[in-house]
Amino acid sequence: MKLEVVVVPVSDVDRAKGFYTKLGWRLDADIAAFDGDFRVVQVTPPGSPASVIFGTSVTDQAPGSAQGLHLVVTDIEAAHDELTRNGADPSEVFHDAGGVFHHAGTDARVSGPDPKRGSYGSFLSFGDPDGNGWLLQEVTSRLPGRLDPASTSFASAGDLAGALRRAAAAHGEHEARTGTEDPEWPDWYARYMVSEQSGTEPPR
Repeated sequence: MKLEVVVVPVSDVDRAKGFYTKLGWRLDADIAAFDGDFRVVQVTPPGSPASVIFGTSVTDQAPGSAQGLHLVVTDIEAAHDELTRNGADPSEVFHDAGGVFHHAGTDARVSGPDPKRGSYGSFLSFGDPDGNGWLLQEVTSRLPGRLDPASTSFASAGDLAGALRRAAAAHGEHEARTGTEDPEWPDWYARYMVSEQSGTEPPR
């Protein structure tokens, strides 16, 4: 089972549509019934397999009541800069005093990214015009078993390029250890990049 859609309650559909598309989220659909009492807008964050739906008569939730919606990024500070450029007014980057996930609301927030810059440890938050609350979490490598190796994907060309650079560096160390040139380096790169995403044992 794959998470497909998250429904976000909004009070002004066009305002929400403008906000999310300005963030660079892909507009998948904007469908309205002839009587005007039902409208569905679907947007998808870049690289996400799940989409977001809002509109008219799509939920009984109060506008702004969706909280704790999480997005994953590979570079929290770059994401902060992008959100700022696109008018989202994000919080500062923070980590949690407890060091594991984060407390509810703004409790135990410590300014700045995780000091060790560990995967899963750095966050920022922002809200849409209705106050629906989003959090971004920096994930640079997955814990074992968190991803299916058969469904490896990259959110952008930049993410793929970064993965290739890390694979190249690791492969250079591999060739130095073995003392031989590896003619099957594409296969090695592929295994390394899949293992990095899925948290499985990398090739040696």
